[in-house]
Order: sequence, then C-alpha cells, then structure tokens
Amino acid sequence: MIQQSDIFACKQCGYCCQGETTVSLDEQDVKHMLDYLKMGQSEVAAKYWRITGTTIQMKTVEGCCTFYDQGCTIHAGKPRRCSQWPLHPSILCDRANLKTIRESCPGVNRELSYEEFCDKLHTLLNEKEES
Repeated sequence: MIQQSDIFACKQCGYCCQGETTVSLDEQDVKHMLDYLKMGQSEVAAKYWRITGTTIQMKTVEGCCTFYDQGCTIHAGKPRRCSQWPLHPSILCDRANLKTIRESCPGVNRELSYEEFCDKLHTLLNEKEES
C-alpha cells in the first residue's frame, strides 16, 4: 500500500503559507477548525477568518496565513486544501509542475523519477476517491 509519506512529508517550512491569497474553507473545514481550536464560531471568525458573502477564507497577516508562525500553528486542524498541498493532480499532466513544486517545497521526495512519483500520486488520488 502506498503512503503519502512515500512522496511527501510536510516540513512545515511555510512556503505554501505565504502570499496575500489564502484558502477558502468549506463546511467540513470550518467544523474541523472549530473542533481543533475549541473556540466558538463567532470568536474564530473575528480573529482568524475573512468572510465575503458566503465565502470564508483564512486571514493573512504580513503576507502569511494567520496561522503561520515559524510553522503551521494548527497543523492537525488545518483545512483539507492545505493538507492536500503540494500533491496537486496537475502534476500528473505536466512534468514542469512537479519540477516547480519540488523547487519550492522541501517535503517533496526528490529521489523518485517523474514517472515513479506520478504512479504513486495517481494511486493515492484514486484511493482517496474510493474512500
């Protein structure tokens, strides 16, 4: 059985946490974050979220996700999209995408060939779809 750690192990470097754009949260992300933080929704919303209409996103502070401080401060409670990064399906379509991600993310396994990496990623993505 293929494990995510075969191709990626987060080093909490924060590169993916930088920038003025941030992750949108779905209902499951909101519940997961509230459970992890053990805080009420209005308190979390005021302190950590940017809400525009029905879209909830994490705030950014000085160009980083509000939860980044020398690493992810809510690593176990982070949104699904954060957990998925950098294992993006676009890697399967374009070798350059893996090259770019490998250059920016120290957690990506650099020992695998493109083909080996894609084979393992494809298997992982299929297993997640089936579950």
